[in-house]
Amino acid sequence: MATGTERGAGERPYTIGLVVHPTRSVLDSIRVITAFGAAHHAAVIARVADADRVGSDVTLVDAEEFVDRADAVVSLGGNGTMLGAMRLVVDRGVPVLGVNHGRLGFLVEIAPAELEAALVRVVDGTFTLEPHSCLDVGVEGVAAGWMAFNDVVLTAPEPLAGMTVDLLVNGARHGYYRGDALVCCTPIGSTAYNYAAGGPVVSPSSPSVVLTPVAPMSGISRSVVLGRDDAISLANPAPDQPLLMSVDGVQAGRLDPQQALSIRLHNDAVSLIRLDADVHAQRARVKLSLLDLPLRPDQLLELIPQPMRERAERHRRADS
Repeated sequence: MATGTERGAGERPYTIGLVVHPTRSVLDSIRVITAFGAAHHAAVIARVADADRVGSDVTLVDAEEFVDRADAVVSLGGNGTMLGAMRLVVDRGVPVLGVNHGRLGFLVEIAPAELEAALVRVVDGTFTLEPHSCLDVGVEGVAAGWMAFNDVVLTAPEPLAGMTVDLLVNGARHGYYRGDALVCCTPIGSTAYNYAAGGPVVSPSSPSVVLTPVAPMSGISRSVVLGRDDAISLANPAPDQPLLMSVDGVQAGRLDPQQALSIRLHNDAVSLIRLDADVHAQRARVKLSLLDLPLRPDQLLELIPQPMRERAERHRRADS
């Protein structure tokens, strides 16, 4: 892959596409990226829909041109922003770099302070690629489908109401679920709702799909792990009660009575840029262990001695 400085006069410059958090200000990171682009003859683009959040130094293009032009995408936000960026470039061969302007951010690798050095490596091509799968999701009788990088969740239409779902794998019946919800997740989604519901953490390198019931009352009561080639069908057997469906935490539609949801693993759908895969994996393990602690982040802060907190605050103010 030729970098911005390597490309000839007749070639377009290396192009960095920006996907930004919908509400949080990320202008400091955008300034770093646009300054880098100016110094290294790289173009910086964003979608017209993000015009109010990217400033005047970023070229605005429509969504189709964004995907066609970007040589790499930089996501400025948390996991949700990263998932949106990944969804844009499925099967396009465009790598995605995550900059953490969110909270835990399991998918993102670098902090804003590391951004400039990371951009040098991105345009030089000195990084590794971490492939990720998604779920191809469809509903009988509905033309449009969905892509889920984390999970698909089925729930009853009313809060605190139970629901029933039949499971078929490769056309064969494998039982049913009855409980509060059913989570179907990818390996990277295994650390989200699936994990909170007691499901297993699955390595991103494992081409698998996990089904985990939430508060099961009868039927299948444990997580089931299925393979990359399994065709999964989740059917609503109720005569009159629809089920609600969310995709990556966003309500996506409903599953009507006697309707079925089809799910299949879409392998290597997108690749994430990893500058130091070992460090990222270590940070992810720490973040995951923090979720198991019986303390909120603000309560963890209280465990740090007051002099250390004051010293850290002085350093933070000096750096800002």
